[in-house]
Amino acid sequence: MADEYIFSAAGLAVGYRGRAVLRDIDVRLRRGQILTLIGPNGAGKSTILKTVTRQLSAIAGTVYIGREELSGLGQAALAKTMAVVLTERVQPEMMTCYDVAAMGRYPYTGRFGTLSAADHAIVRAALRRVRAEEIAGQDFTRVSDGQRQRVLLARALCQEPEILILDEPTSFLDIRHKIDLLDILLEESRSRRLTVILSLHEIDLAEKISDLVMCVTGEGVTRVGTPEEVFSDDAIAALYGLDSGSYLVKRGSVELARVEGAPQVFVVGGAGCGLPHYRALQKRRLPFAAGILFENDLEFEVARALAAKVISQTAFTPISVQAVRAARETLLQCRAVLDAGAPKGPLNAANDALVALAQAHGIKVIHHAEELD
Repeated sequence: MADEYIFSAAGLAVGYRGRAVLRDIDVRLRRGQILTLIGPNGAGKSTILKTVTRQLSAIAGTVYIGREELSGLGQAALAKTMAVVLTERVQPEMMTCYDVAAMGRYPYTGRFGTLSAADHAIVRAALRRVRAEEIAGQDFTRVSDGQRQRVLLARALCQEPEILILDEPTSFLDIRHKIDLLDILLEESRSRRLTVILSLHEIDLAEKISDLVMCVTGEGVTRVGTPEEVFSDDAIAALYGLDSGSYLVKRGSVELARVEGAPQVFVVGGAGCGLPHYRALQKRRLPFAAGILFENDLEFEVARALAAKVISQTAFTPISVQAVRAARETLLQCRAVLDAGAPKGPLNAANDALVALAQAHGIKVIHHAEELD
């Protein structure tokens, strides 16, 4: 393997009791890169991570750390090269957060586990790097999940590894602590060239933090590439088997399935003003139409996901006669028009005419879904 790759897997097959559940896994990582595994529960992400951390034996193929085969590394050498943060909640008794972080120095302390002044300096630096200095003296079992995860990360950093493996590190965290944790990982990867391999459920966060993404299904690894190469609405839908609802890559949002049926309400939106109304109508289980929206509009992707019908216009072009005709025909079939209050300008002046058309034909014009009978 080339020296430029700190981690490589070639023809890797992983599984249990000699039976492979995933085969032909190939990936190479440079120093400082972040690889995120995404995919549905039970697809095999944890099995891959357990194999590359030697908790499970590989069924076939080889994992390299630099030029060395993973299987040939001694336990002490492996502990100085690779650190692991697992999903399981750690419950050490009678230990402070400092004590837990200091456990990361054990590969360097010898059989008696006595920390030197230099070791203590490394522990304090690790706690500072994860912003956990203020809780160092507190009982580990009495701090929050987010604080515990930071302490466990400090323990891993105390090993001074070249590679850090994390299995669903954000599982028990609120959004603030998710962001904190991933921000620390990103900083470590960039400032210290720490290579990070992790699994995440939050695909919006995976897109933001990853240099490479591995898509794992129960049938195999379907794709490895940059977020730009991997993430598309269709690819995510296929990966997770979405047969209702959708994931909108451009917005990083999950949307529930649209309400089927002929539109009952025509939403005149734009500039993001229609978004709360789309969701309000969906909650009321009312099929609706949306328009006339430019295809680069803030709300266009959500409208496509939720509306029974969308009348759209190519970006940066005047609204066409055809779009106006389609909008008028659809609007006149609805029992109400919801004016979302979008700003109007020369390009979308036709939307003002739609509201006037509704009024001229006696169609109820509302400004909130709650105004419907």
